[in-house]
Amino acid sequence: MSSALPTLAAPAGLLPSAGESSTAAPARNWCLQRNCSTTPSVLVSLYGVLVVVSLGIAVFFWSQGATLVLPFALLEVGAVGIALVVYARHAIDGERLHLEPGRLVVQRRRGTHEERFEFHAQWVRVSAAPGGAIDLHEGRRSLRVGTCATASRRAQALREINEALAQLRRGAAAGRES
Repeated sequence: MSSALPTLAAPAGLLPSAGESSTAAPARNWCLQRNCSTTPSVLVSLYGVLVVVSLGIAVFFWSQGATLVLPFALLEVGAVGIALVVYARHAIDGERLHLEPGRLVVQRRRGTHEERFEFHAQWVRVSAAPGGAIDLHEGRRSLRVGTCATASRRAQALREINEALAQLRRGAAAGRES
């Protein structure tokens, strides 16, 4: 599973999912991922400037007879490049939660590894975990999410997920009574 996950707003719109009637509980989405302040294009631009300046200075000193400056500049540029690749692989780590009638779907991404978990919406319990993360429980299965998100975003998502699940359960109970 190497394809990128679709980008979802945090939290996204409240529209019924495909195939659901407009009276059904709306689908909800939450994105719990790292808060990256620098876009990949800005990082590549900054790295390009670093390479040009560092190697330009190294070539100047090499032409003046300081032959060891260029190899060390190449080593420096290579080390920074490796660090940026490692950073970029984990810049979009996190989870995307999608609640629709009947199920809660969690898509988790760590580096290049992606996983998908499904929970029955009527049975899943959501609680705060030690350290501020969010625990999802269904029977003996449990999953910790939100470890990459900010504390305020986790608290907001915990509250919204519990509210949405309660609304979904009330709608299901009302449907059984009528």
